[in-house]
Amino acid sequence: MSTLDDSARREYWTRMMDDADAFMQEITIYPVKECMEPMVSLRDAVESAGIEVVFSDKPHVHGLPRQYFMRSGLIKQYLAVTKEMNSRGWMLKMEDCYRTAEMQTLGLQEHIFNFILEKVQWECGQDTPPLDLLYRRLGSLIALTPKVGTHMSGSAMDVSVLLRDTGEELDRGRPYLEMSELTPMETPFISEQAQQNRRDITNLMQKHGFMAYPWEFWHYNDGDAYAELLNKTGRPAKYGPISMDPMTGSVTPIENPTKPITEPEIIRELMDKVIAR
Repeated sequence: MSTLDDSARREYWTRMMDDADAFMQEITIYPVKECMEPMVSLRDAVESAGIEVVFSDKPHVHGLPRQYFMRSGLIKQYLAVTKEMNSRGWMLKMEDCYRTAEMQTLGLQEHIFNFILEKVQWECGQDTPPLDLLYRRLGSLIALTPKVGTHMSGSAMDVSVLLRDTGEELDRGRPYLEMSELTPMETPFISEQAQQNRRDITNLMQKHGFMAYPWEFWHYNDGDAYAELLNKTGRPAKYGPISMDPMTGSVTPIENPTKPITEPEIIRELMDKVIAR
């Protein structure tokens, strides 16, 4: 890679991450009127509908199983997405969905944390980057408070798309969970075919009401603060961060949703530990 190419990539990464950080600040203060809608198992919904969907069984944080639940009001449009994908010769692959507060700490997983730290070191040209910069980048890529982590609202999903006949993944430039200048939806650093695939998937998702999060090519959501702000509706979000009873699907709003799940001091300790190796 030429110095010019590297400089362009770094400039793009910085601009996109600054934009994502500004978006998160708006989400922090965006109004939510929790509707208390229950959660529904996507596995059960897909099985009942007879639709082909692949669910990742990769262990989550601390080896926890992934929780494929979504708000009941989103199930109809979710099934419409999966059905249309099947008709196009595709299968939706669910990578992640609802997260508990513990699961939302996935940014502390060694391989994810190290990768983001390396990107921030590259961005600022320092082995020990400013803690505030690292914290903000982690917050943009892996939400650090319940309010901005719409996976905790039961309204968001991370997806890949497979070819139905072969199981081969549709090329989007990089597979899930990429954390780089290739991560924003409209990155210029992928092939035209990969860009077109991203657009085709997004158009299908948006046709059925799911908004694309501009800074991650795999994330779609509806009914939460992300969707209302991106759509510029001015309406309060009806889905906010909740805890869930997996037996009944009933929800309980998270108290103090703007309180950090991970404090900056923990990030500092992790960074110092990695750099000292």
